[in-house]
Amino acid sequence: MSLNRRDFLKLTGLVASSAALASCSPSIFQRVAGASPLSAWTPLPGADFLALGRLTFGPRPEERAYFVQHGLQAWVEEQLAYEAIDDFFCDLRLKPFDTLRMRAHELADLSDKIFDDLDRQTVPNELRHATLLRQVYSRRQLFEVMTEFWSDHFNIATDKGNCFYLKTVDDREVIRKHALGSFRDLLWASAHSPAMLVYLDNQVNVKGAPNENYARELMELHSLGVHGGYSQQDVMELARALTGWTVKEHFWTGDFSFDDGQHDTGEKYVLGMRIPANGQAEAESVVEALAQHPSTAQFIAAKLARRFLADPSPAEIVRRAADAFTRTHGDIRAVLRVVLLDGLPLAQPRYKRPVHFVVSALRMLGADTDAGPAVQNYLMRMGQLAFNWPTPDGYPDRDAAWQGNLMPRWQFAFALVRGELENTNLDLPGLRDISGAHDLPGVISALASLLLGAPLPPTQRDEWIASVRAAGADEDETLAVLTGGILASPAFQWR
Repeated sequence: MSLNRRDFLKLTGLVASSAALASCSPSIFQRVAGASPLSAWTPLPGADFLALGRLTFGPRPEERAYFVQHGLQAWVEEQLAYEAIDDFFCDLRLKPFDTLRMRAHELADLSDKIFDDLDRQTVPNELRHATLLRQVYSRRQLFEVMTEFWSDHFNIATDKGNCFYLKTVDDREVIRKHALGSFRDLLWASAHSPAMLVYLDNQVNVKGAPNENYARELMELHSLGVHGGYSQQDVMELARALTGWTVKEHFWTGDFSFDDGQHDTGEKYVLGMRIPANGQAEAESVVEALAQHPSTAQFIAAKLARRFLADPSPAEIVRRAADAFTRTHGDIRAVLRVVLLDGLPLAQPRYKRPVHFVVSALRMLGADTDAGPAVQNYLMRMGQLAFNWPTPDGYPDRDAAWQGNLMPRWQFAFALVRGELENTNLDLPGLRDISGAHDLPGVISALASLLLGAPLPPTQRDEWIASVRAAGADEDETLAVLTGGILASPAFQWR
């Protein structure tokens, strides 16, 4: 391609500003007369396209066609039964990552270079690569969306202590094992997770010198919510109940352990409950109570509604989702049925977080990627490298938190369509050929329908093509510039 970077960014800027206007026009969501309703290149009603953007990391053509043919409820039910979805080809891509299947002590041994200190990069980097590969290639898209949700909810940063290898076990045995199961089991597994105990300092929580960090976040972030009705006294008492909950340092390094000698055996009172001396079972009884608490039902329902529907989320949907949580004792699938089936018709556009922006571009354009350093570096620059958020509240889920720092998004779009991402390939000419369009305007309209859910207004589309050609671009360059412009546009930043 002969266009230089400055020309490319200038032209994508033209496209981006114009696409923002196009996305605001309701008329662009009308179907094209005579088009097949199963075509992945055919415009979708705005509500359908928005729903698919919430349920996936960007719908692939086959997912889009299935949704149109079977409808929202069938799509959601199939995704909720994720165990029945054959994910062989995604699993094949994960085969090289041996660390994903290792126990904590094996990961510790692998990372211990003895004379060269610790290798703190290999294990977490493999987890990041695997996470992104799953988001791009897994057919279990709703499961992956929920895995990301719970990874934020039970956030652990890999640069804290031994979390650099313990998080791999937590991801497998806590988050992924229970992402669509029971919230009680999820909370219980997290409470016994060595990665969580290290991240929130409970391994140094001992009698006579209690550390309140995990006790506070267990109630504030993991269950009740900041307004859930607990007090500072409850935090202090729960911290006492959690004394002695620690992590093995020798023999089966990295496994959970309860040190009775470091446990405060005195009576405790938490949330109005008398907790008699009973060792490890003291804190476990509080975890059970937290999982069933009405404030937990409200807090989890509100977070799920915000992620999938709107910020702020519809109060009635939150109420009904909380009722489903209480009625089913925290069945995550039952709560999701309310949020998704009843709530998605009410959903409002949400600004894509960096991961969703990057993965949706890769998925919707059919890119082939190894999810390696080239892509990971862009996520770092955009501010959402997996397992890298330092504070326990997880990556922000508010639109305003992500609406700055646009340049890395533009640069990623530029690099992707120009083929400048190492080990990531995009076949734009191939997309042109399979679009069924017979000329460049038709191809651009098809690509806009694929990426934005609807074609661009013909007048604007033709103006863009003329502007790019006036800069000396040939047809392939024009296709790349306009595709990059659509990716960089405000219309693509929202879902």
